[in-house]
Amino acid sequence: MPSEPNSTGPTSPDSALRVLIGVCTLNEADNIVPLVTRLRLAIPEADVLVIDDESSDNTAELVTQMVEKDPSVMIIVRHDARGLGSAIRHAMTYAIDHGYGYFLNLDGDLSHDPEQLPSLLERAKQSPPVDVVIGSRYVSGGSIVGWPIHRKLMSRMVNLFATSFLRLPVKDCSGSMRCYRVDALARVGMPTLHSNGYAVLEELLVRLHRHDSQMAEVPITFTDRREGKSKLTLREAIRSTSQMLAMALRH
Repeated sequence: MPSEPNSTGPTSPDSALRVLIGVCTLNEADNIVPLVTRLRLAIPEADVLVIDDESSDNTAELVTQMVEKDPSVMIIVRHDARGLGSAIRHAMTYAIDHGYGYFLNLDGDLSHDPEQLPSLLERAKQSPPVDVVIGSRYVSGGSIVGWPIHRKLMSRMVNLFATSFLRLPVKDCSGSMRCYRVDALARVGMPTLHSNGYAVLEELLVRLHRHDSQMAEVPITFTDRREGKSKLTLREAIRSTSQMLAMALRH
């Protein structure tokens, strides 16, 4: 199984309009095939890049089968790295290095509806330019389906902390369904990001805000995963909060 896609990447006529969708996976065999299939239908012009942390189930093998049939689907299996933060940075670095215009990402467990991604891309392309569009659970029209009350409270507390201490001008700082302009990501500098895990989502917003990047939110419906096990635990939430506190002290 190849651990890197073709070094030149898929091409399209106008690199400024090229779209890459990044999906980070760890043991998502139950979800990855329907997710990638729906992504290809939602934004047919986009390439899909799966960053897999050497899943112990057959996630990578299932994606590889899709790669063989569809050149717009790619996979990178990381044998010496772990974690959502570094996986997102890896996918973003690929988008920068391969000349994409827009980078979208979402969770790999079907908690984000792929059919809602086009609304983020459409908002990013409007004038004046928007550097990051967040699929938001906490603006009018956004919602969460299937979460128990303790998960909702944990998410609300993380977002309240982020908006209060990091002074971010958005309501949903921890959601990972986003659309970025790749040139804005290039200005951030992927190697200089400090956070691991979910806190990288807030650090990206902090860095973009510091570079006067324009931000917008569009409402989405977040649905709790039906298959597999969530990677967001209380321990991870506490670690993310501590990393955000470190960010506040640095900035």
